[in-house]
Parts: sequence; C-alpha cells; structure tokens
Amino acid sequence: MALHVNSTSHPLHLHHLNKSTLIINRLYLLLHSIALTLLISFRISSILTLFHSTTQPLIPHILIFISELTLSFFWSLRQYSCLWRPITRTVFPERLPEDDQLPPIDVVICTADPLKEPPLGVMNTVISAMALNYPSRKLSVYLSDDGACPVTLEAMREAWKFAKMWVPFCEKYGVETICPADYFAGQEVDDELMVDSDEYGAEKVRITEEYKSFARKMTTISESESCISNKDHPAVVEVMVDENTHNQKKMPLLVYVSREKRPTHPHHFKAGALNALLRVSSLISNSPYILGLDCDMHCNDRNSARQAMCFHLDLKLSSSLAFVQFPQTFHNISKHDIYESELRYFFKTFLQGMDGIKGPGLCGTCYYLKREALFGPPSLLEDINLNELKQSFGSSNDFIKSLHTKWNAELECGKALSDELLQEAKLLASCEYENDTKWGKEVGFRYFTVVEDFLTSFNMHCKQWVSVLYMSSRPSFLGSGTTSFNDVMIQSTRWIAGLMEVALSRFSPIIYGPLRMPILQSFYYTWLASSPFIFIPLWILATIPQLSLLNDVAIYPKVINPLFIVFLYVFVSSNLQHMREIHSTGASLQAWKHEQRMWMMKGITCNLYGSIHAIMEKLGVKEADFIPTNKAINDDEVKLYQMGIYNFQTSSVFLVPLCSLITLNLLAFVVGVTKIAFHKEYVNEIFIQTFLALYITWMGYPVLEGMMLRKDKGRIVPSVSCYSVIFSIVILSFGKLLVTH
Repeated sequence: MALHVNSTSHPLHLHHLNKSTLIINRLYLLLHSIALTLLISFRISSILTLFHSTTQPLIPHILIFISELTLSFFWSLRQYSCLWRPITRTVFPERLPEDDQLPPIDVVICTADPLKEPPLGVMNTVISAMALNYPSRKLSVYLSDDGACPVTLEAMREAWKFAKMWVPFCEKYGVETICPADYFAGQEVDDELMVDSDEYGAEKVRITEEYKSFARKMTTISESESCISNKDHPAVVEVMVDENTHNQKKMPLLVYVSREKRPTHPHHFKAGALNALLRVSSLISNSPYILGLDCDMHCNDRNSARQAMCFHLDLKLSSSLAFVQFPQTFHNISKHDIYESELRYFFKTFLQGMDGIKGPGLCGTCYYLKREALFGPPSLLEDINLNELKQSFGSSNDFIKSLHTKWNAELECGKALSDELLQEAKLLASCEYENDTKWGKEVGFRYFTVVEDFLTSFNMHCKQWVSVLYMSSRPSFLGSGTTSFNDVMIQSTRWIAGLMEVALSRFSPIIYGPLRMPILQSFYYTWLASSPFIFIPLWILATIPQLSLLNDVAIYPKVINPLFIVFLYVFVSSNLQHMREIHSTGASLQAWKHEQRMWMMKGITCNLYGSIHAIMEKLGVKEADFIPTNKAINDDEVKLYQMGIYNFQTSSVFLVPLCSLITLNLLAFVVGVTKIAFHKEYVNEIFIQTFLALYITWMGYPVLEGMMLRKDKGRIVPSVSCYSVIFSIVILSFGKLLVTH
C-alpha cells in the first residue's frame, strides 16, 4: 500500500486558474455561440423559403447546412471542453516522504518492429528509465518485444551491461540529461554539476568510450540478418543477470518479455502486449504504480517519477486518481513543423483544458498509472470468491494472489527467476491465458480498437476515476515526432480508424458517457470519437460552394446583407482565437497556417479512409491492423522537413483527392475573380464563395507547387496529377447535376 501524505499545511501540489484567460475564453464561447445560432437560423429560413421556389436549387443549400451544422457541433464539443476551465499545476517534490517510504514503480515499454524502431533508440529509452531519480530497489523496468526478435533480446543484454555504468554515473554526479544519446550528443550540458572537475572529467571520458562501444554494438545488431519480427513464437521472459558481478551497486530490475504469438490467436495489438506486461510484472514486482512509455519516448527529466508522486500520494486526491498524464514532447521538430508533428493543440491546449474537468484521457505514453485502476481496488476484489476472480483474471493462482498483496521486494537486481516463477510468468504471457476471461473487456487495457488508451481512460472516467495533467518546465519525456508526410497520413488514418471503432461500439461516448461523467468531460470523449466524421463537412465545403459558383448559384448572403457580418465574424473570431492559443503556448504564428493546412489535408483523406476502414472492419469485410510508425531516420526526408518543404512521396490514395480538390478550388477562384472583374455587381453575390475558394487554394498551395513547379524527388509525380485532373472532371460533371437540380 502506497503512503499517503496529509497535505493540508504543506501541499504536494497546487493548481492555478488564470482568471483573465478564463474570462476571454468564456466571452469568446458566448459570442461565437450566438453567431452560430444566427447562422443556423439563417440556413433554416433560407431552406424553408427555397421549398416553394422553382428558380433556385435546394440540394446545395441543404448540403451546406449539413456541413455548417456538423462543424458547429464539433466546435461546441471541442471548445467547451478545452476552454471552459483550463488550469496549470505546480508540484513540490521536496515535500515527499523519505526514499524508503516512497511506493515502487514498474516501467513498461513497448516495441514491435526492430526495423522501424531501431534497437539503439529503444535501448536508450530503457536506460533512461533505469536512471530516473528514484530509489533503485523500488524501480523495475520491463520491455515488451512484440516482434520477438532475437536481436532485441541481445540488445537488451548489452543495454544492461552499459546501464550498470551509466546509472551509477548519473546518480553520483546528478546528471540531468539521463538519456545517453542526448547526453553524449551534447544537446544539453549539465554544467551546474557540483563535482570535482578532474574526477568528473575522467569519468565522463571513460563513460563516453563505453557508450561509443555500446552504440557500435547496437549498429551491428541492427544490421544483422535476424533483425526481423516473428509472429509465431512461444513466450520468452528473462531477467537481466550478470553472474560474474560481485558487490555490484543496487540497480533497478530489468526484465525482457515477449508474449506468445500464434497466427491462429488474436493478439489485440499494443493493448494485448500491455496486458501481458501487467500480468508478468504483477508476478515479479507487483508495484502499485506503472510508468507507461513508447519505445521512442525516453525520459528527459530525472525527477518525473517524484513529480507524479506529488499527485498520487496526496491524501485528498489519491483514492480517486487513476493516472498522471505528462505531455508528449518531441526533440526533432523543425521550426517550420509543416506536418504539425508537435501536436501542439492537443497537448498544450486541449489537455490543459480537460485538466480542469476531471482530467485528460490517456495518451498512450508518458503516464504514471495506478495499477488498481486497471484491476479494481483490493477492497472490491476481497468480496469476490476465488472462482469469480479466475473467471475475470485467469487461472493463475500466483497472479490472483498478487491482487491482494503488496509490492514483491524479494526479487532483486542480479538474481534470476526461479524455474517455477519463470514458468508461471510464461503462462501469464501465453496467448491462451486470456481465453474465457475478462481481460480486455473489464480488466486491464481495453481491446477491439487500436486506440486502447482512449477506450481505457474513457472506461476509467466512467467509473469515477479522475486524472491530472502535469507540464513541467523541462520536458519530462522526449520522443521522435513523425517527419514524413507518408508517416503522418498513415498514423492519422490508424488513429481515426480506432476512434471510429469506438464510435460504432456500445461504448460510443455520445450515448455511453453523458450519464456516467460530467457533461463537459463527455464532450471531450464525444468530440474525439466523432472526429472521424469531419470529412463530411470538409468535402462539402471543398466542393459544393465551388461547383455552385461555377454554375451561377449563390448560396451565401450578399455582402450588403447584415447576415454577411455573421459569417465574417465566425471566420475571423475562430481564427483569432486559434492564433491567441498558439501565442499563449509560445509557438510562432506560422503554426496557425500549418495546423489549419494539416487539419484540412488529414480531414479530407485520413478521416475518410480511417472511417471506411473501421466500417469495413465492423462489417467483417476487413481485419483491423496496426502499423508502427517508422522511427528509422531517412536523411532525405529529414532534410526536406527541416527546410519546410513537403515530401509527397506517399500513396496516390492520399494525393489524388487533395490534388483534385485544390485544382477545383483554383478553377473556382479564377472564374469568380473573372466574373467580378467583368461584372462588378457579382461581388455582392459570390464574394464568400470566391473567398472560400481562395482560402482553400492558399492552404493547398504546397500541393499545387508539388504538381506544377517542383522537379525534386518529393514532388507529386505526373501520373498522380493526371489522375487528379480526371477525378476533377468527374466531380465537375456530377456536381453540375447536383447543384442545378
């Protein structure tokens, strides 16, 4: 049982509410809501009038109304949940109890493919976790190798050898940059170390040579012919042991786990790997708290565990607190960030807003989670008999026993698992262990979707657990952001497919959440789950106004109409608010353009394909799949990204719709300007449509540039441009029938 600290007189943490920001946010919400109400009223009135008209087509007005209504719905869900009560937090780790009273922590790290997730980067994450500023004997690190690759296990053994030098070095000299790759790359200099310069200098030279040797071994391992994933293998569990070491300084426990995988058994992607780790770690160390990390998200702040404990050990908060979420921060983000790889809005605006409303959702990595939030509190489990427990948790008596016991301190660094314990651990990691149990349904991380973090935290919050977000001044974790257009599109499509799976399930937040959580928190989950549908209004707005313009159909108020001001206000105020949020997070206003552009690009393509994929999977036409994002470095891609140039080396499935819609909008803009130039009275009727075509064309300028101007490898190949022209002609042909009847 973790120690709780009475924080009445000396709190472990405080939260801060910026009243001026709160007033601005709520005033914006009020005024924008009024404007949207007027806009919707105008549309309803116009459509009712057109029912009795024989001169104006009705369909384009109905479609535009659907798009505006849908966007207003999404805006309300998103803005009211993230702007209503944003807070920031401060922690006081110096007020924590002594080290011997701190609760143990299990670190769980997942990797799946050594080609896309190179061993050197994975092992840097493992080593950085072992070097956290936390009592060594209360820290256990588990790596899940879901690819069961022999080279990953070999790399783990080498990492263990290097960590035995690195961890004491960091502890002795108070090294802040605990990820070896960052430390030796000189990304940050620990020049405030209060150490004897000669001693520190000599130690640094020695450890530098050791790391170079370690890195060379990792490179050799990566180039091995056996560096491939295996999808048919038994379970492997190994505790890192060095039998030749005597009087070794205490080290965190390091355990390699590769769960059994068979082609005939569902493996449930990352959630399945995490649940196997939960069971194995319960048997070996059984720490009450878990730090979850992706293999490319290394520890950057050595004090993150103590910061998280400032929340978990608070007497008033601990009983209901499920997890502390830290934001994801990326070390390879360009100053341009053309692909919105930083995910600035989500981590720096949206989650901060949710922190004021019972807390954010899990983000897949960088979280300190209470184990009982996944299993249920011991007091509840004590009321269930053994047979019922086995129906929920499986047949292992040792695992059932761990549900009622405290941290297992018997297994220490340097000791191997007994044969009996090893066999039990392999049983827990077997693919048949979960058969006829509640794993993935009511126990552990939830299944049936690739966004297991979203569904798991949604279930936690429905059970009245709360969460907090903590953003430290020094990034607590650093990872690799996606710097390839292709990877961004694939990753976004995968996320959208997972969210759509949840939206189509019985756990759909729009019907399952409102009765089980605060209404604004249900807004958060409903917005995320319904976000795949954003492709509908985006496709409408990218085609119908333009087709109407080309066919002399006016669908917006005239400039002289007072309601023109409403449309103008909605556009201007939403963009000004977006710019204000960007400025408040310290980003350049260039981020506004990049975020708007990628929102449109991904909305048109990723949301459409992800939704289709999920629907086909729901109908049994297609199986769900999970493709890890490529973490291997491609120098050409990185160079283009750093220069702020789009690399369009991706599937034509993504490019053809983008090229076609940008071409259509460019044509509509040229026609609109021509009409206004020759007949100035047209400006009253078609100004909004012409401006919308201009805005979309401007946002899609990199696509036009890739089609027409560029000659490098990252351009859009001529065949895609030809397909796009054909698709544009098809849209024009069918669109004419749609907007004129």
